[in-house]
Amino acid sequence: MIEPFLTYLRTERRYSELTVKAYGDDLRQFVLFCLQGEAADEEPVSSESEEVMKSFDPRRVTADDLRAWIVSLTGEKKLSARSVNRKISAVKSYFRYLRKEHIVEKDLFTRISALKTSGRLPVFVEESRMHRIVESLLQPTDDFETERDAVVVLLFYATGIRLAELTGIRLDDFSSDYSILKIRGKGDKERVVPVIEPVAARIVHYRKLILAQDICKNENNFLILTHKGEPIGRSEVYRIVHDVLRGCGVQGKCSPHVLRHTFATHLLDHGADIRVIQELLGHASLETTQVYTHNSIAKLKEVYNQAHPRAKKYKED
Repeated sequence: MIEPFLTYLRTERRYSELTVKAYGDDLRQFVLFCLQGEAADEEPVSSESEEVMKSFDPRRVTADDLRAWIVSLTGEKKLSARSVNRKISAVKSYFRYLRKEHIVEKDLFTRISALKTSGRLPVFVEESRMHRIVESLLQPTDDFETERDAVVVLLFYATGIRLAELTGIRLDDFSSDYSILKIRGKGDKERVVPVIEPVAARIVHYRKLILAQDICKNENNFLILTHKGEPIGRSEVYRIVHDVLRGCGVQGKCSPHVLRHTFATHLLDHGADIRVIQELLGHASLETTQVYTHNSIAKLKEVYNQAHPRAKKYKED
């Protein structure tokens, strides 16, 4: 019964393949828990498990089963509240679909709420350090991989796009001068983001290198390529960002999402309207974007304490 639901997510809800896969994994783990009476492993479901799952009847699931599963995730599995909430969301969507198809009648989630999560602030690179990183990346070279890695980091910081969005960029997603980029985001929703002139110029230089060095022999339409001229994978992009940021002295987490957070935080610090940032990031809800206001408030407090005469006097006393 899971596959029709996943097909529904792909075709009607227009979820990305990564999201559909995550939902499928979470649901299979839940089904195995219900069938086996214990928490399923986080490993991919085996072919033997797939056979066992055919006996699953969602009409027999109770609210107590859901509570026991959640307890196993937080207790035995020791998953974070955020991870557990993601799994709860997947199962909740599944049973909503089953009610829609008249396969089950009761709403099992009426008394089951998401777990409370800690208010973690987004990790970002401080502006002064990011300025130095950008300045170093804007220096052109004739090395393909150096240029490609620079374009990857610059695009993340200049546009705030997601990892999956970057790997999916095609040449015809740009305007003729590379100043405008059309992004296909979550749920296949499209948005348009501007590309600042220095970054557009680096993309032009990068494209010239590809042609001059005959990198792309199969004439594919993707922007970010491997040295063999093939579309780059997510893990390779992650490695590029990690290596570039770490090489520039950034401590802590160094990932594409950190650059997305950095993009949003720096825009907000410089007075950008939060709804504009929401549009650029492709957030469906303004609530998701508002997390960045906490970083800006923290910065405002720091500046206030350093500059306001009464605050300075209080600190000295």
